[in-house]
Amino acid sequence: MPDIEIEDEEDVPSTPEPTLDLGDAAPSALKAGIEIIADFAKHLPNRPGVYRMFDRAGEVLYVGKAKSLKNRVTAYARGMAHTNAVARMIAETANMEFVTTGTETEALLLESNLIKQLRPRYNVLLRDDKSFPYIFLSGDHPAPQIAKHRGSRQRKGDYFGPFASVWAVERTIDALQKAFLLRSCSDSYYENRTRPCLLFQIKRCSGPCTGEISHGDYQGLADQARDFLSGRSSAVKELLSKRMQAAAEELEFEKAARYRDRLAALSAVQAGQDINTQGVEEADVFAIDEQAGQFCVEIFFFRNKQNWGNRALFPRADKSLTPAEVLASVVTQFYDDKPPPRLVLLSHELAEADLIAQALCERAGRKVELATPKRGERRDLVAHAQKNAHEALARKLADSAGQQSLLNALGVAFGLEKAPRRVEVYDNSHIMGTNAVGGMVVAGRDGFMKSHYRTFNISSDTIAGDDFGMMREVLKRRFTRLAKESAAASGPTEEAREPSPLVGEGWEGGIAPANAPEPSSPDVQSGIPPSLALPHKGGEDAPPPEAPEPVQDAEDDTAFPSRPDLVIVDGGKGQFEAARKIMAECGVTDIALVAIAKGEDRNAMRETFFMVGKEPFKLPPRDPALFFIQRLRDEAHRFAIGTHRAKRKRDIKSNPLDEIPGIGPSRKRALLLHFGTVKAIQRAKLDDLMRTPGVNAATAKAVHAHFHEH
Repeated sequence: MPDIEIEDEEDVPSTPEPTLDLGDAAPSALKAGIEIIADFAKHLPNRPGVYRMFDRAGEVLYVGKAKSLKNRVTAYARGMAHTNAVARMIAETANMEFVTTGTETEALLLESNLIKQLRPRYNVLLRDDKSFPYIFLSGDHPAPQIAKHRGSRQRKGDYFGPFASVWAVERTIDALQKAFLLRSCSDSYYENRTRPCLLFQIKRCSGPCTGEISHGDYQGLADQARDFLSGRSSAVKELLSKRMQAAAEELEFEKAARYRDRLAALSAVQAGQDINTQGVEEADVFAIDEQAGQFCVEIFFFRNKQNWGNRALFPRADKSLTPAEVLASVVTQFYDDKPPPRLVLLSHELAEADLIAQALCERAGRKVELATPKRGERRDLVAHAQKNAHEALARKLADSAGQQSLLNALGVAFGLEKAPRRVEVYDNSHIMGTNAVGGMVVAGRDGFMKSHYRTFNISSDTIAGDDFGMMREVLKRRFTRLAKESAAASGPTEEAREPSPLVGEGWEGGIAPANAPEPSSPDVQSGIPPSLALPHKGGEDAPPPEAPEPVQDAEDDTAFPSRPDLVIVDGGKGQFEAARKIMAECGVTDIALVAIAKGEDRNAMRETFFMVGKEPFKLPPRDPALFFIQRLRDEAHRFAIGTHRAKRKRDIKSNPLDEIPGIGPSRKRALLLHFGTVKAIQRAKLDDLMRTPGVNAATAKAVHAHFHEH
């Protein structure tokens, strides 16, 4: 689904063409861009496909699909643009690449895949691309495990979702453990149990690991949980109710009380939803709202007639696009990496609803219905989502305004020429030099940008406990990479500017240009079928296009910059000098640097600040900028400490026996049962290891060699 619609040639009316408002694009640059596009259009086939536009630096400007590549690109060459954004895009175009597909549906699927991978500047982009959590019930173990799951579905079992948040998943799993007594531990933990864990004692698990329940009875509990999550909740509750009554009639009141508690847990799962449905069993509801040139898409997930939560997305889109156009792009991109439900309800009519529905059907392998309801329960669900979208966008606009005022105050406090758009704060965390990590948090107009946070594992070359050395290493790695990215963006090679007239998947129905190279093996890209793989770039014989004049674009306020305007390090003069020197070595001298040192007695209101060319200074105790800086510092501190603790926890949990090839759960358990501790195994002689029950000679030699020949 193209996000900036250009009319196909056969649909262009015969009336005089409207005058094009060039906006910020220079006329000569626009003319050069049109000539480049027209040159490509001469050789394109009249077939469905996907096209990509590139600027002089080789960056992708736009990805679009077309029913006919020739007609669509020819329309660009005729200058039939509807918005200033299209005019600027044409003016910046220096190269194009194409992939033909068998059908328009395949083109739509490939387009959505490429938009998520390449994130072009002129497409509608989903800013929140984090995967949604599912509930996973394993099917490859005699005692199925219930757990939270994200990512690819490689493990055998049942996946229930998506849920809107991790909190919703954890709440549901907690209730299901009370109702069905399913284990949540990992398989390795399960295999090494010799007695029931605490979850068994508090009646959250039935204890299959130590035989407290037979595998057959446990499978019955797992089947009940599977039925409940699949929508057959009434049958499960009726079964438990009958068993509770039977136990009460037989005067087994403790057993009846356990069934009562399980019924209460199931009721809590269903009653915990904000709104549930009566006639809609499985659906996703999309509603979009527009305010002040920004968009919000609210998505509600309904499964088994239950509301599994909602999520607000804030796509980046040009202000000239209509809500229906933005919504169409969001829907196609959203289901690029997740299965669609049987019903998708929309707040707006989509121009290509049938095509999108067909694409979703192919992706799901079953029928998927797209509907814009006008009445009844479905309409009520859409109206509820629409109201939430409006409220979420209003909150975001209010928060953005408040955040911008804080950034303005920060610029004034540090004497910057303008308010910073991206602020990076650095802090380190370690215990006596062990498990040392560095953390970078990022803040902007939208608050803390957690998708831009980064962690740095401190190398062993840095002296343990050397805080200055750790800060030097973190900043060197960050700004060395930033300098390389800036150099690559500003200085493309001539090869990067060469056009690539090659069209993928053959040229049936069209004529290949005389200078087109032979198609080489397509690149296999993640998530793209081999039939839709991208061709290799460029042909050596293809002449480079004439370089258009630079386009003076207005600053894109919606795009979050990758380069910081202000860097804050947690520390005093020592950290400041270390940061200043390493940034100078990396050639970064145009970014403001500030170090913040705690006040006397660690007073949170008397911090001292260090900047280049200034004496150390303090801010007034009630200055809003001071409170904002404290929030930034505390967030960096929290992030660094949390990362350090997670790393330390992994190291504590790691078992040296896991590093030995051929040592699985059974042999590890046998060794631990025989010797008691890992240290005892390390000190054991080879003869003692060979006498361990369940351990053969080869394994004993491998264990002894691992601990004594290093």
